[in-house]
Order: sequence, then C-alpha cells, then structure tokens
Amino acid sequence: MTARDTGIRVRAAGDVDEEALAYVRAKVEAALDRPGIQVEGGEVRVTRAAALHVELPWSAAAEVRVGGELVVVHAREASAHELADRLQDRLRGQADRAVHRGDTARRAATPPPWRGGPAAS
Repeated sequence: MTARDTGIRVRAAGDVDEEALAYVRAKVEAALDRPGIQVEGGEVRVTRAAALHVELPWSAAAEVRVGGELVVVHAREASAHELADRLQDRLRGQADRAVHRGDTARRAATPPPWRGGPAAS
C-alpha cells in the first residue's frame, strides 16, 4: 500500500474499509506531492475504534521525513472523510514549516568578521 510518487506507506488497523483508505491515501498524496516538498519516505497509520460509544472513532498518526526533518502528525475525527481532510491540512502545514526551517534564503545578513564573515577592508 505505497503511495505513487511520495513513498508514503498507508496502513490500516481495525475496521477500515478500502474506500476510506483510498481517500486517506489520496489526501496524503495531495498534501505532500507538491513542488518544493522533498519527501524521503514515511508511514501513515489509520485506525478505527471497535467500540460504538467512542465519540471520535477514527484516528491517524503520520511520521514522514520531509527534507531531512521528521514531521509527526496526529488526528482524530468522527468519520473517515473528516479524518482525511484534517490529516491533509496538518500534513501540509507541518511539511511547509519543515521546508521553511531548512530554507537557506531566510538567513540574515552576512556574519560579522569575528564570527567568520568577510573581513572589513
């Protein structure tokens, strides 16, 4: 159960049907298969609680390597579609933050000479 281009494995535990799993897989691919996001692999686990009295029976945990950083996302919802949507939003946000942290264009001015910067003339 590996996603096409992203290298993300989506696994199910409990009473999870194929339709729900395919929807979660599509949402995960949409969140991570974008320009500028370099995914090195990871795993998403989708679980549905067997007890009927649980308010939010659907849960997901994702651990994905994005550009050398580990992105961890958890979500709990009442239905599979709501879970997939919430997971997509959180994965997109965390992946954007991970890419932004590693972005070298964000660096401030060149360091002063006493910190290894260019010497003044």
